[in-house]
Amino acid sequence: MEEIKKLVKDCDLKHIAIIMDGNRRWAKERNLPSALGHKKGVDALKATMRAFDDFGIKYLTVYAFSTENWNRKPEEVNFLMDLLGQTLKNELKEMHENNVVISFIGDTTKLSEKLQAILKNAVETTKNNTGVNLQIAFNYGSRDEIVHAVKSIINEGITEINEDVISKHLYTKNIPDPDLLIRTGGEMRVSNYLLWQIAYSEFIVIPEFWPEFDKQKLAECVKEFARRNRRFGE
Repeated sequence: MEEIKKLVKDCDLKHIAIIMDGNRRWAKERNLPSALGHKKGVDALKATMRAFDDFGIKYLTVYAFSTENWNRKPEEVNFLMDLLGQTLKNELKEMHENNVVISFIGDTTKLSEKLQAILKNAVETTKNNTGVNLQIAFNYGSRDEIVHAVKSIINEGITEINEDVISKHLYTKNIPDPDLLIRTGGEMRVSNYLLWQIAYSEFIVIPEFWPEFDKQKLAECVKEFARRNRRFGE
């Protein structure tokens, strides 16, 4: 663990964004219902947050529900909504005790009032914590985020528009851009995720499904990141 902590510090790794892909495929391979795959995905997220704390990585952003996920079967959409609400209810006390800061990026106004209240409570409860910052992308799509930002800029009457202005109107305005994007499940695409923010992020795609992701796999990704020569377009 000390080796990884040193690597994190030496390569100034502050923020990792993750596309948590493969819950359903993990379940299908085992002839299990997809709901169980999603529940195992929650366990993987809890383990990942603990690993972030151990390794000294400050920011974790995870893709939990995209704007395109509404096109899934209604029963699965409803399950994912309930899973988020129940997980926050069950885990909030422990996450708060572990000093986790919880926030959400995405258009949460489209969620039920009950779920919105649960999300708001999680944010309010943890806002003064100083540990790992967990950003949950829920009802999030990067193109939707950029459209939202442009509308906000227009409504504010801003005429001098530059990259900084746009960045300050994104959902992630208070979060540094990701240094590293990890995608589990082997798929080689970004799926409308943080398109603006990952302009200079390093990418790592691993074949393991999200429920299989653990501290060891995170450590391997950190080691790979540390080997990269980041050029930022130079």
